[in-house]
Amino acid sequence: MLQRMRWMIPLAVLTCQAEPVLADVLTDWNEKTVAFVTPRMVPAAGQRVVAMVQVAMFDAINSVERRYRPYLVQLPATTTTSREAAAAAAAAAVLAGLHPQAEAELKAAGAAYLATLPDSDGKGEGIKLGEAIGAKILATRAKDGADAPDSYRPRTVPGVYIPTPITVSSTWPNVTPFALMSQSQFRPQAPVALNSEEWAKDYNEIKELGSKSSGKRSARQTEDARFWLITGPQSTEPLVRQIVAAKKMNLIDGAWFMALTAVAVADAGIAVMDAKYQYNFWRPITAIRNGDIDDNPATERDATWQPIDNTPMHPEYPCAHCIVSKALATAIELALGTAEIPEIVMSSPTAPGITHQWTNIRAYADEVAYSRIWAGFHYRFSVGVGQDMGRRIGEYVANNIMQPASIAAAK
Repeated sequence: MLQRMRWMIPLAVLTCQAEPVLADVLTDWNEKTVAFVTPRMVPAAGQRVVAMVQVAMFDAINSVERRYRPYLVQLPATTTTSREAAAAAAAAAVLAGLHPQAEAELKAAGAAYLATLPDSDGKGEGIKLGEAIGAKILATRAKDGADAPDSYRPRTVPGVYIPTPITVSSTWPNVTPFALMSQSQFRPQAPVALNSEEWAKDYNEIKELGSKSSGKRSARQTEDARFWLITGPQSTEPLVRQIVAAKKMNLIDGAWFMALTAVAVADAGIAVMDAKYQYNFWRPITAIRNGDIDDNPATERDATWQPIDNTPMHPEYPCAHCIVSKALATAIELALGTAEIPEIVMSSPTAPGITHQWTNIRAYADEVAYSRIWAGFHYRFSVGVGQDMGRRIGEYVANNIMQPASIAAAK
């Protein structure tokens, strides 16, 4: 069960109509960020960028309104400072600072966006504030380990060929989290023993249901498997943007909500890679093609077995999709005070022409998680462990950063 937050933003606040300024600048720059990182970065790296942009926008707006404990810093600002200009300038500064090869393009995008806001002293103050906040976020994350060179050592014996593609995010176990105390704070226990009944049960389930040529997988299971081949921020941020819009969140509450969820997702990505490279557990395609060497008589080898699509290039345990989606869902549920959400509609580039809808955030997380069994990528025990780990990460993030100022002062 979810732990009750030590504080809660009332739904009346999240849907507040008293302030005319809504969160459009936040969703606009979130969408720009996702569009920029998606073709350029692997999922965990893209999630780091989104989190940096969102916390920068939050701290910029919160420096004016001072409603919440800051994520990193609260700089002096007058009440007339333009919060929209501050948010846009902060986002553009972070993106440009992270991607010097595209600095001119990103600065031009920022200038074009700012040009749509009415000129005023407050606008100028907002731009200066946003740029200062962006610089502080960049400085804080400059040595977080994200740019460390790949040093993964493949397990082999002298002279024996093994596949040579570079693994994904092998350096991520050493990346500094945004909120967690350490990368391994919620590291799970080791995978199940290969000679156990549970291993044989889950092995045979995925061998049958996760096979590319499975005749036992239902049409909906196949659809889910292909739909959730989508990865990274493009698989999470559309949900957050739709909730912000449907709830008509004002600027400060939208900034808080989007920063909170982005941090939960980014830290989930760091934590799962810590666990994956700690245990280095084999993927189904490897296990099933080697079913005769796992010391379990109930697992028969299939020499030509394949999953529904190309297996991700990192260790199996635990399931990353499961952890990320559950961390996101938990943060959303704790923020809103309910698992019920406005209807969310998503499409996926890996399942053209198909849309999925949810009005319950737990149902979304379950669909994502179990799709990885149907795809032939993750065993059921890995899905369960991943969901539990994601829930714990989401709870920790929601309960430990960016509380309302009154609650933070009481602490």
